[in-house]
Parts: sequence; C-alpha cells; structure tokens
Amino acid sequence: MSDLIDLPNREHVLRELYMGRTLPAKKGWMTRLAAHPAMIHYHRLAFMVAVVNGLVLIVGATAGQWWGGAHIRLEQISNMVLINLSMAILVRQQHVVNLLFWLATRAPTSWPLRIRWHLGKVYHFGGLHSAGAVAGVLWFAVFVGSLVVEYGRSAATFSGLTLLSGGLLLHVLLLLVMMALPGMRARFHDLFERTHRFGGWSALVLLWLHSLSLARDLQPARPWSEILLLSPSFWCMALVTFSIILPWLHLRKVPVQISKPSSHAVVLQFDYGVTPFPGSSTTISLSPLLEWHAFANIPAPKRSGFRLVVSRAGDWTGKFIDNPPDHVWVRGIPTAGVANIERLFKRVVYVATGSGIGPVLPHLLAKQLPMRLVWVTRNARKTYGDALVNEIMAAEPFALIWDTDAHGKPDMLQLAYGAYKTFSAEAVICISNQKLTMEVVHGLEAFGIPAYGAIWDS
Repeated sequence: MSDLIDLPNREHVLRELYMGRTLPAKKGWMTRLAAHPAMIHYHRLAFMVAVVNGLVLIVGATAGQWWGGAHIRLEQISNMVLINLSMAILVRQQHVVNLLFWLATRAPTSWPLRIRWHLGKVYHFGGLHSAGAVAGVLWFAVFVGSLVVEYGRSAATFSGLTLLSGGLLLHVLLLLVMMALPGMRARFHDLFERTHRFGGWSALVLLWLHSLSLARDLQPARPWSEILLLSPSFWCMALVTFSIILPWLHLRKVPVQISKPSSHAVVLQFDYGVTPFPGSSTTISLSPLLEWHAFANIPAPKRSGFRLVVSRAGDWTGKFIDNPPDHVWVRGIPTAGVANIERLFKRVVYVATGSGIGPVLPHLLAKQLPMRLVWVTRNARKTYGDALVNEIMAAEPFALIWDTDAHGKPDMLQLAYGAYKTFSAEAVICISNQKLTMEVVHGLEAFGIPAYGAIWDS
C-alpha cells in the first residue's frame, strides 16, 4: 500500500482495488436476523423497556399493588409515570450522553471483538428515550383514568385544579408522542421541533402544577416542607427540570467567520473560548426559540476553536449559505456522536458521502488509531475548496476521494467492503444519508462485519 502514494493514478488504482473485491456470502440466518433493521439495538432497548413495564403491570395487578381496599393506589401508578418520563428525558441530557459514550469506550482493544462490537452500539440509547416516553404517557393515561374514577367515588378528595391540570397534561403528552411518530416527524419536521420545544416546556409546567396540587389533595394536613422535601417524586422532578434548563444556561451569541468555497457548502470558523473534542457536535441557531441544527465539530490539533461544515440540505441550510450571518447562537456543550466509538477498535475504515466528511475530518486530524477514508462526493475541490481537500490528503494520504461527477455513483456496499478488506480493518463507520447508511451498515453486518452509522432518532 505504501507504494501507492507516489503513483500518479493512485485514485484509479484504489478504485479498482476496492471495487474488485468479491463480496462474501452472507452469514447464517441468525447473523442476518441480528443485522436486520428491525433488530437494531435501538429497537432492542425499546423492547426491553416495554417488557419491564409489562412485567411491573402484571405483578402489580396480580399482587394487588395498584389498589388497596376500595381505593386505587395512585402513588404507585404516579411513580411509574415519573420513572419512565425521567429516564426518557435524562438519557438525552448532554452530560449523560457524554458519560454513556465514555463508559462504553473504556473497553480495551484486547477484549473480544464481539463484546466491543456491541459496546459500539451505545449511540442507540435513543431506544430508551422513545420507549420511556411512550410508556410514561401510557402510565399517565392510566393514572388520569384512575383519578377520574376516584373523583367519582368521592368528589371532595381531589380539587378541580388537579383534574384540570392532569387532563391538559395528558393531551399535551399525547400530542408530543403523535408528532414524534416517524411518518409525522418526517413530513412535518419543523412543526415536530417546535411542538417538542414549546410542548415540552408546557408539559413540564403542567407536571409541576399537577404534582403539587395532587400532593396537597392526598396529604392536606401535612406542611408543604414535609410534602416536598420527603417526597421522592419532588426530587425526581427537580432533577429532570435541572437537566432541561442546564443547556440553556450555556446559551450565547457568538461571532463566526464563514468561507464559501461553493454555492453548495460553507465552512464556519469559531473561536469563542471553546475547543471541543473530536467526534462531538455543536447545535447552532439563528432563532434560538424556534429551531436548532447540530453539526459535527472539526477541531484541529494544537489550535483553539473549531470549524463546522454546512452543506445545502434543506430550506434552513439553503438560507444560511445564501445569506451567511456574522453571529449565531450556540447552546449546551459539545456532545459525543457515533464516530466516538472508533477507539474500541484497532483499525477502522470511514465511509463518507458529501458533507459527511465533516464528522470524519477531526478523527483524521487527531490520528488516534490507524484508519482509512473513502469519501464519495461531487467534485470535492470545486464543492468544498482546495484547502479542505489538501488538509484531508495531508492527514490521510491513502484516502480515496470518489468524484461522482467523473465516475458516477458507486456501489457503496462494495466500496466499503473493499476498503475494509484491503485495510484489514476491524470496523466500518459510515457517515452518509439515511438510505446509504442503512445499506452499508446492515449490508456489512449481514457479512459479520461490525458497522456503525447514524440512526436518525433525534
């Protein structure tokens, strides 16, 4: 391979070498089943949450934990609501996300590949978020129904505020779940984001109002200090509220320098006192109350600040490129992304398309382990500029930059497998659009090859 660097037709040789590899036969039916999109770790975690909640429901119903004498034990059901909703919210908290990645990548590369393969799926934690949210809403529906039943038995037990806030909260939670359904989310993405932001805040306020009113109804003789300080639910809600507020405490408007190599992409340069770690992302906005967009950070070794690459991929990015601002809003802290799992392996291949080079570049620059790059894009120098391409080639001399204008679109699975086999890698990390990522990741895993890529769950 080292001889290729000096060849004038190096890229042609690499294309022929990678595309000339014969795809292996798929593994047995168990491996193919495990690699099926329906069996991804995201769905496995969601299924686990559903099973645990189902078992709790069955045990509670058969053991009589949901009712005592003539009354329904509302506190037991309320606890299940809080447990599920708290998990759904906290697992998305930026500090928690970084902690999960840190824990998962502590495994040394001497561990068996099978174990490291599964640890690398840490970014599927969104399954806990989705399943916890749905389970929490279902438990709350049961809770509100039980509350109405109890109110019918003894109208003096609960106040109108408790019933009204509970009913309103249930409607808001159902709206959030409906808008998060894949079809609705894809079709009305902007509405989904705004519904989750404003609906989430409204739900938090209603939850506090409902919980405090219910606590007073259930224990009218106790002082507020005892009701709050001795209540596990109070401290749970306080933690959740803090986790939601925390990113907004880091809200700031910062200057940005923007270079525009083409009408398709711009490169943002920041230096406001934050130098993120490779494999992290930052969310930026022009209207902080309306919408946020996450982009991969590109820090450079021994340099302060970082860059972002924004390519034209919709209305927001199109307006951003056509009318570059001189300031943007940033929020929260740099948050780990899928490529952080590279440290679990001895050698990896990165497969990127278009602006997917953004999340890959910081890893090429950091050089924490041997890696190879396959980048499929339209005329890289014309689209992203000579400076960026030269920087990539300096960091990874064996990179294959496939120009789709000159050579057409390749078979991405074939290309990924060829690079993996030629480099004797342990894993492949794909940064591309949803269709191609699924094609590469699930195709390689059907061959028994560890493969990773975004799952578009957030």
